[in-house]
Amino acid sequence: MKICVDIQAAVAQGAGVGRYTRLLAENLSGIAGSDRLSFFYFDFMRRGLSSPLPGSRAVRWCPGRLAQSCWKRMDWPPYDWFAGRADVYHFTNFIIPPLSGGKKAVTIYDASFLRCPEFTESRNLAFLSAKISDTVKRADAIITISHFSAAELACFFPQARGRIHVIYPGVAQQAPPAIQNRPKMAEPPYILTVGTIEPRKNIAFLVEIFEKMRAFKGRLVIAGRLGWKYSPILERLRASPRAADIRLLENVNDGELASLYAGAEAFVFPSLYEGFGFPPLEAAACGAPVVSSAAGSLREVLGNGALLIDKYDAGQWAEAVMGIINDVSRRRALVDRGRLQAARYTWAETARKTMELYRSLA
Repeated sequence: MKICVDIQAAVAQGAGVGRYTRLLAENLSGIAGSDRLSFFYFDFMRRGLSSPLPGSRAVRWCPGRLAQSCWKRMDWPPYDWFAGRADVYHFTNFIIPPLSGGKKAVTIYDASFLRCPEFTESRNLAFLSAKISDTVKRADAIITISHFSAAELACFFPQARGRIHVIYPGVAQQAPPAIQNRPKMAEPPYILTVGTIEPRKNIAFLVEIFEKMRAFKGRLVIAGRLGWKYSPILERLRASPRAADIRLLENVNDGELASLYAGAEAFVFPSLYEGFGFPPLEAAACGAPVVSSAAGSLREVLGNGALLIDKYDAGQWAEAVMGIINDVSRRRALVDRGRLQAARYTWAETARKTMELYRSLA
């Protein structure tokens, strides 16, 4: 069997879909066995992958943006003209491009752009809205990353129920991180959140929580790149009475991130919608106590490994976070439960189940 995995997101994005794609591909490489596994991407600018995967194939004579523009406008030319023939193709970024043959698997992480369109960047919303129905219709298998997301997709696309497969992503199990890797702007004590700066992450509400934590003499550290609709969020940070104690770190590498997690007094995640929720699980794996909303998939994914809060009452959240910081035994118990919960999710298991699906399709 020949399998082709589209890894364009791993080249173009550092977090989110890009990270999922890269880690899935790395772990698939080790279990392919007799199956022929290839990883395809466009690399017209010669930027490539920092760590090339075995079996990677790049097209350098055609810009990826040109191909994508043709797919959007004309549904042509077929993807396999560039990537070559395969028995199974896996597209890891929501949409299946034109394809002339082979079985088609697609990862659709969540339905936030359908359920909460106001949170989505306008051009991406237009593209997804125009193409998602066709993708669902053509897909032989739809992979999603939580039972919550599976239910959401089945709600919007009931005709796809029998083709939706839940395969949890993995969470990197961190060795004790080196404290010297922590960015200098994040001197303890601090509470932490991680995620793209966009409305769904509810960062303005987090600032309100921080303002109510008057007894906490530390900082609020926000680690994440600017995403979309972020201007009002940045203005809220600047306008806060505690603005001098708020740190925004836009470029944090994996080593720094692990150290940030490990050094936090608490990891606080008041997101409004999640299809899975990588940051709180990563924080738990690094030994940070997690206080999170229960929105979307978070109750399912975090289980008893986090303190979950249903309502968005800043006073309630501030009291809960301060309780975790001040109560050593309660904090230790939450950290232990968090580590156990994070350990349930491994990329080796993600890759194994994904390969099983490829083989069932072929």
